[in-house]
Amino acid sequence: MRVLNTLRDVRLRPEVRLTEVPAPSRIAPHAAALTGDVLDPTDPEDELATGRFVLLYDPAEPDAWDGAWRIVTFARAELEPELATDPMLGSVGWSWLIDALHDRGVAWTAEAGTITRVVSEGFAGLADRAASVEMEIRASWTPTDEALTEHLRAWGDMLCTIAGIPPLPDGVVALPGPRR
Repeated sequence: MRVLNTLRDVRLRPEVRLTEVPAPSRIAPHAAALTGDVLDPTDPEDELATGRFVLLYDPAEPDAWDGAWRIVTFARAELEPELATDPMLGSVGWSWLIDALHDRGVAWTAEAGTITRVVSEGFAGLADRAASVEMEIRASWTPTDEALTEHLRAWGDMLCTIAGIPPLPDGVVALPGPRR
């Protein structure tokens, strides 16, 4: 699939490590999948966020898709515990995706998704563990342009945002991380 080769060549910010993984085979006749991990720029062994980007193609154009292409994504990161009760957390998380798509200048339709917060507290033998909060963004949309690599870059931008790494200002390019 020519598109898969194009996706393989995409370079995101140096904090993001992309890996090709097996794509789901039952959802569409053609599919490609990548995982993304955002690594802490100060400690590359520390993973700040993780996610998955799946590009589906069905020439039959399923009604729910509103087109032949469909992008299905997932992103997860640990957040500060005090954010667990923030009533705006879901709306803010969704805006990170929409803003990333807008900032990349891509076109899309039929977007759908969920924002989930997971609060974990330890008890009894695990009582010494600090409470943790994770946010998950699950989203899908149909690209209405040919800029599929820019959709991947937008997802990468959102993945960095959920990891707590701010977007780069216009005209600024991230330098590669330290050499090992």
